[in-house]
Amino acid sequence: MKFKISDQISAIKPYEPGKPLKEIQREYNISNAIKLASNENPIGFSPKVYDAVTKNMKDMNRYPESSAPVLTNKLAKKFDISTKNIVIGNGSDDIIALLAHGFLNPEDEALMPLPSFLMYEISVKTAKGKPVMVPLTDFSTNLEGLIHKITSKTKLIFITNPFNPTGSTISNDEFMNFSRKVPDDVIIVVDEAYIEFVRDKTVYNSLQKPLQDPRIVTLRTFSKAYGLAGFRVGYGVMDPDIAQILNRIRQPFNVNTLAQAAAVASLDDEAFLNKSIQTTHDGLDFLFKALSQFDINCLPTQSNFLMLDLKTDATIVFEKMLKLGVIVRSMKSYGFDTFLRINTGTPQENIAFINALKKVLNN
Repeated sequence: MKFKISDQISAIKPYEPGKPLKEIQREYNISNAIKLASNENPIGFSPKVYDAVTKNMKDMNRYPESSAPVLTNKLAKKFDISTKNIVIGNGSDDIIALLAHGFLNPEDEALMPLPSFLMYEISVKTAKGKPVMVPLTDFSTNLEGLIHKITSKTKLIFITNPFNPTGSTISNDEFMNFSRKVPDDVIIVVDEAYIEFVRDKTVYNSLQKPLQDPRIVTLRTFSKAYGLAGFRVGYGVMDPDIAQILNRIRQPFNVNTLAQAAAVASLDDEAFLNKSIQTTHDGLDFLFKALSQFDINCLPTQSNFLMLDLKTDATIVFEKMLKLGVIVRSMKSYGFDTFLRINTGTPQENIAFINALKKVLNN
């Protein structure tokens, strides 16, 4: 028997994450591989997280607290907002899906850059909405292009700042000029997964003065700067009218007990967060300087990763580096055939990457 699925679902291109470290080591029969492909935190997570998770293991026969009250209260205090402005998710991907299902009727439109995080498109299509793609301009979000694509069917606009995969940013002035042109009934989703790594003070940060505009929904994650990618916990900050709709349709136990405990503990360790950010900045400075010796063009970045143009088929270089035990990301699937993307690692991992790249390019 052959089951029929909707046209929207059949048209979805599956999300392809970077290969796990253990899978690569098995496939290529190598050990001690380093992974710089998924924008993960190379120094792990706060020691306080380990203690908190261990302490909460005894309660794993119980369901988690649905509203994550300890975590939401801590976030509310951090940003001087109400808990009614916060929605907790199983990663920020979860909240993206909730927004699509909460606000899109069939054939309603959601605007997004092209390329961008694939979960925007997948979530919109599963909600039976229509994703409208606006190509980048000079590796940056084309804000004017997004404005020109707005119609009466537009309900959501996805903005990523800093942008993945290019590392570009939107300044405060640019965003304010953009938002003034967006109709009052369109929600602007600002995905700030990498905002902690920004060094440029002119970059727009929606939570410096949160909730100034009821149309803006901010997405944040604990996966990057806090090093909790495996725990899957993110959050959204938004107008309470939007939050109550998302909380109405989210799964009641969407963030597990250990993830909640890990996130709370990570917020209590400012020293680790600062160390994580400094490690990233030091790594970027090292990589930019080392790559300049190869005469390789690197895109400016305000994130924990960078894109480099090899002026040749980057997939070939990517595969050769895999065999040397260095996992990076080919950008071919994003339409950037000659580019690799790498995230910063530990000092030892950064050196290993440079040595492997030198070996591959010399051959």
